[in-house]
Amino acid sequence: MEPKWSNTVCKRVLLTGFTLCVVLVTKPSSAIDIYANSEVMMQNGTTGVLRCTFKSSEVVSSLTSVTWSFQSSQPDNQFFKAPYTIFYFSQGTGFPVTNEFKERVQFIGDINKRDVSIQLSPAQFSDNGTFFCDVKNPPDVSGTPARTELRVVLKESLPQSNTTVIVGAVCGVLLVLVLIAVGACIVMRVLHNRHDYEGCTSLESMSSQAPQPRKKVESGLEGSKSTIPLGPLQGPVIYAQLDHSGSKNSFHKMEPVVYADIRKN
Repeated sequence: MEPKWSNTVCKRVLLTGFTLCVVLVTKPSSAIDIYANSEVMMQNGTTGVLRCTFKSSEVVSSLTSVTWSFQSSQPDNQFFKAPYTIFYFSQGTGFPVTNEFKERVQFIGDINKRDVSIQLSPAQFSDNGTFFCDVKNPPDVSGTPARTELRVVLKESLPQSNTTVIVGAVCGVLLVLVLIAVGACIVMRVLHNRHDYEGCTSLESMSSQAPQPRKKVESGLEGSKSTIPLGPLQGPVIYAQLDHSGSKNSFHKMEPVVYADIRKN
């Protein structure tokens, strides 16, 4: 009886040890987070992008795979009943699955940057529905696929983007400021020219009406002084000294100075 008991105990110990080793060595898988836009609008016949990124605690490797699926919102569409895989990416290569999207789906993401977006060109009305993005990055394989509602509409139905509104508002404000600055410059220039014109006219009238000052002419001979008024049209004054001796050796007698005043009438 003892040998049988010993064998049973040994087996149980070995089994327990093996289980512990497996638990300690094997790392449990963690969840992967996947993100995508909840809703995207595209114009019919144009190129659009379906964004999808993921967050994983594991390093991206060749085992990382991406699966895009589509479920139509139109009852008469072949993809209406359930999501169908339309694109698969693995080991750096993309594989379109269905003929409906074979020529229109292209992988434009960078898996090393955790970007697994695809491009849809051209968008069609039959693409209205839900697109699912699923990523596996072993051992991170447990995660909920992200979903994007796609609406393909006419150009007239597209909402105006905020960027366009902001750019238009800024351009309008700048245009108004430029017009105000130009108007202010024109007004200042007109006022400056008018001021210069009025200043010149007033100065000319003042100079024409101002009386000329009266000058005094002093004579040093015999201590006499003579004051001669000089008008606006007064001519030059001539000074003359006469010699009555008639001889070369005779003494030159100083005579009073004779003033000749030549004026124009």
